[in-house]
Amino acid sequence: MQRKIVTQIGSLPFDDVDQAVQYSLRHDIPFLPELPKRGDAMLEYAKEPGKLSCLRRFQECVAGLDVVKVQCIGPATLILSGYSEDEAISRAYQHIAAILDGLQVGNVILFLDEPALGQVGFDYRRLWSALFESFPVTSGVHVCGSMNWDDLFRSEIEIISFDASSYDITKYPAYRNGKRLAWGIQSGQDVRDFREGDLLTLPCGMGPKVYTPQDCDPSLQELQEIASNLCATGTP
Repeated sequence: MQRKIVTQIGSLPFDDVDQAVQYSLRHDIPFLPELPKRGDAMLEYAKEPGKLSCLRRFQECVAGLDVVKVQCIGPATLILSGYSEDEAISRAYQHIAAILDGLQVGNVILFLDEPALGQVGFDYRRLWSALFESFPVTSGVHVCGSMNWDDLFRSEIEIISFDASSYDITKYPAYRNGKRLAWGIQSGQDVRDFREGDLLTLPCGMGPKVYTPQDCDPSLQELQEIASNLCATGTP
């Protein structure tokens, strides 16, 4: 049986909801699309938690599936952006609650988007605990910048999503520590140690400042081809 390996971070360059959701459904693990062109950028939806262009359509289309991936701006990122700790946790909680309300699937992978976590000078892990203890999800975090990866390996997060095209985290002393990895890749060579339960994504989201809708199909095809090669060699 084909393993469920391929997913994506969240943001897409589309402005059409149905087009974005249908694209998501072509992945092994469908993901909740965020459309910055329609106001879904992280710091924008944080102002109105739960307001995402694709949310209701996505919930309708994935009903009954065994696993999907959703994401929410992380509390550490909100604090870095000027929110107080209490408000950061509250806004993230409200957004996650809105996403999960009506999401009728077997399992939910929830990534907290914390792109610049390496710049945080406070204990972010206790902020995450306050959220993940409140929801029945598989916990994950997405970091696309550099940081002390041992801190994440020693956290209670189940899946670490990172830019494998820029960082080799396999060399850190606490590497893995029971964690699953979401390898953010540009080529198959970026996958250094793929194991059972790991995922494949792009290094970051497909925001419209970098990507166009025409980039989406080739990007998905590349991920699918790399996943097929990994399965053919028996790696997963």
